[in-house]
Amino acid sequence: MLSDTVARVWRLYHTPQGKRLFRYTMVSVISTVVTFTVLGVIFYGLKLWSEVPDNVIANVCGILPSYYLNRSWAWGKTGPSHLWREVLPFWVMSFAGIALAIVVGALAHHVSVDTLHLHRLGRTAVLYGANVFAFGVLWVLKFFIINKLFHVHPVQDAVQELETAVS
Repeated sequence: MLSDTVARVWRLYHTPQGKRLFRYTMVSVISTVVTFTVLGVIFYGLKLWSEVPDNVIANVCGILPSYYLNRSWAWGKTGPSHLWREVLPFWVMSFAGIALAIVVGALAHHVSVDTLHLHRLGRTAVLYGANVFAFGVLWVLKFFIINKLFHVHPVQDAVQELETAVS
């Protein structure tokens, strides 16, 4: 059972879609590390504001490398970005994520301060957990939307996937 699953994942990885999914996942990991690092520094370390503004700032910092890494590495796009087909939809989705970050930050503040009466470290852990949950839900949806935005050669990729599956 496990060997079948591993074999299927291995075959998927060797398709253009599988490689794209892997690179998209790695971009998400990098963006999450950036977001959590900024969040840890400004919320826990510097104690600048509260959950909501610090969460928004941290998520904006994570969005910046996400666009460029997704566009160039995950989807292999080069040249100037197309404003209406790439930039605008990506930032609309990103601002939807920021709106979610505001909701998550407010909820994390309510749970950690008003309900659980946690100190800063506990509040930080709740905020991290809330971010992981909320953005994990959006992750799959964004993959399919971004795949449509940045997809370079859908017919060529389909032919390659078919050739890989046959051999």
